[in-house]
Order: sequence, then C-alpha cells, then structure tokens
Amino acid sequence: MLRPFKLHEPTTVDAAVSLLGRFGEEAKVYCGGTELLLAMKEGLLRYSHLVNIKTIPGLDEIAYDQGSGMLSIGATVTHTGLERSPQIQSHFPLIAEAEGNVANVRVRNVGTIGGNLCFSEPHSDPGAFLLLFDTQVEIQGSGGQRTIPLAELTLGPFETCLEDDEILTRILLPQFPQGMTGAYLKFGYHARPTLGVGVSVRLEPKTFDGEHIESAVVAEVRVTVGSAGPKAVRVAEAEELLMGKTVGELLPGLNGGESSSMNEAGRLAGRTADAMDDIHGSAEYKEHMIGVFLKRTFAKAINNHRPAAQSPLS
Repeated sequence: MLRPFKLHEPTTVDAAVSLLGRFGEEAKVYCGGTELLLAMKEGLLRYSHLVNIKTIPGLDEIAYDQGSGMLSIGATVTHTGLERSPQIQSHFPLIAEAEGNVANVRVRNVGTIGGNLCFSEPHSDPGAFLLLFDTQVEIQGSGGQRTIPLAELTLGPFETCLEDDEILTRILLPQFPQGMTGAYLKFGYHARPTLGVGVSVRLEPKTFDGEHIESAVVAEVRVTVGSAGPKAVRVAEAEELLMGKTVGELLPGLNGGESSSMNEAGRLAGRTADAMDDIHGSAEYKEHMIGVFLKRTFAKAINNHRPAAQSPLS
C-alpha cells in the first residue's frame, strides 16, 4: 500500500534543491516514478515528500551542437523522447535504437533518463550503452554545480554519489570519433535484462578498403557490460586485448575457427562485470553469456562498417 506523501512541484532547479535540503532524508526527487513509486508501494522505500522536477522548464530538452558534436540531454527527457528525437536518430543512432528496447512501452513513455540513472537499478540498459560514449552528468545542489563522469555516478545497486540535496540535471556526451560505429545487445527472460553488452569499434582506415573487412585492423574499441552485476562497467582489459587485431582474427565466422583473443576478452568482460547470483541466473551463467554476447555485439558493430549490399558477419 502506498503511504501518503506530499508532492512538491518547483519551477526552478534552485527551488527543488532548497526543498530537498529542507526535508533531508524524508524527501526524494520524483522524475517519472516508474521505479520509485513501485518501491514505495511495496514498502521498500518511504518518503514523506517527493520533489517533482518534471515541472522545471528546460529539463526536458535535447540539444545537439553541430560544431562540437556534443549532445545535451535534460534529466526529464523520457525514453520515448530519446528514441524518437531526430537529432539522436541522426547523430546517435545507437542510443535511439537501444532506447526503443528499454523495458516496455508504458515505462518508455513515462520513465525518464535521469530517473533511470539515479535510481540505479542494476538490471537496466541505459547505463551500459551510455558508457560507450565519454558520458558525463551535470549535478546541481546547495554547494553549486559539478560535472562528473557517468561511471562515477553509481556506487552500487540503488546507490549513487548524489548528496541529499543534489539533482542530476543533464547528461552530456560527445559523438563517437570519426569512423567509429557501435552496437548494444541484451539478453533476458524476465521484464528486466539479465545482461547487456555494448561495443564500439573504429577500424584503421589504411587497412580497410570498404570491401575486404577481414583484413581491417581494430584501431580503437570500447566494451561495456551492464545488468549482470552491481553496476554497468567499461572493460579496459578486454579493449586492450582486442585492439590491434584484425577483424578476421576476432570473428570465427571469417576464419573458420575459434578466436582465442575474443574468447579471452569475453572471459575478462565476464569477470569485470562482477556478476551476481539472482533470479536472472547464476553468476557463472551470466559470465558465460557475456562472452557469447560480446562476440555477437562486436560483429554487429563491425557490420555497421560494411556496405548494405554485403552479407552480415556472424
């Protein structure tokens, strides 16, 4: 049963910060409420005051700077808003596609990107695919404004680095470097994902003629894993192992055998994810599936380099 609470609807960030400071631990930011209200209804969380930041003008805006390639996303933009944004579809297609597969249509229409990141539910998609970009978050509180890497926001399941009177106001991220493409794939039997793997790849131009991709060398790669462990992570060890290899070395479908480098990268990704035993599966099972999905996601990212007429890699 949902206990009574007072809903505050400030019209400025400063007013919202003031309310949070006044009520302290009795207050919580309301930014869609798809997770928060459910937890309150189940008695898992109790707050006497909710501060609705969806009433603050400007926090629902998406802005893209053509010159710098920077994208600014307001905290109250919904998942559907991200999926359907022409700017994101054009310049950040990976985000548009991934957001279109978040949860279900009801959650996408109501849930917001800021609310999702701040609730820090481990089994959630956005943290993993946003880590593929050098994403930062803008935070405002009584002590002023600060900007931190997204990787530093989540401390663990349902826990962030935000102070009681701080609000995440914007998500800031640059486009991929020229020539880099990416992909995000997830897996699960339940409403929430069991795991999600993100990969972005830039091939060395001198080694890729646009047709014979097997000989192309990986110049840069980013690997992220989410939903399997306490928080989404980027896997630097796996990235280092994959860089400098040819596509043919890494994708077994091209050279007729297993790739020891890709297998080891999958093992490292599974270990770094710090997979947990839960209703979605055992830690051992998740680690294995992370390796499987790393190969699939890498192949999908590579396919984005290929002309549409060519057959996809496997």
